[in-house]
Amino acid sequence: MELEIKEITAAQTWAIRHKVMWPNEPLSYVKIPDDDKGQHLGLFIGEQLTSVISLFMDADKNVQFRKFATVKSEQGKGYGSILLKEVIKVAKERGASLLWCNARATATVLYEREGLHQTDSSFVRKGILFVRMECPL
Repeated sequence: MELEIKEITAAQTWAIRHKVMWPNEPLSYVKIPDDDKGQHLGLFIGEQLTSVISLFMDADKNVQFRKFATVKSEQGKGYGSILLKEVIKVAKERGASLLWCNARATATVLYEREGLHQTDSSFVRKGILFVRMECPL
């Protein structure tokens, strides 16, 4: 199967975000107010969109990635790591000085493997613990 990462629209991310991250919430819950200002990347296996991620750069050249999700049947196959490596490359190309995210505490190992580290910042949303993770570029 051919693997390809390409830029996609925010709307193309919504179904995977919804199904993987917040299936018990309305679809509107996974839409970000600034989605139209973000850069959205999708990992395709053949024609199938398998993993999505959204990047947002602020005025200080910090890039936050959000709504990182891989279709459940394809999790554990390394696609998320491949996409995260691409995000790091894209952030560097855009001149970012810092890459960060609010990671589910259960997913920190993936981010740590790619060089992000946990900070002291955390919060709980709908019973799920999130930890801020970052990596200077």
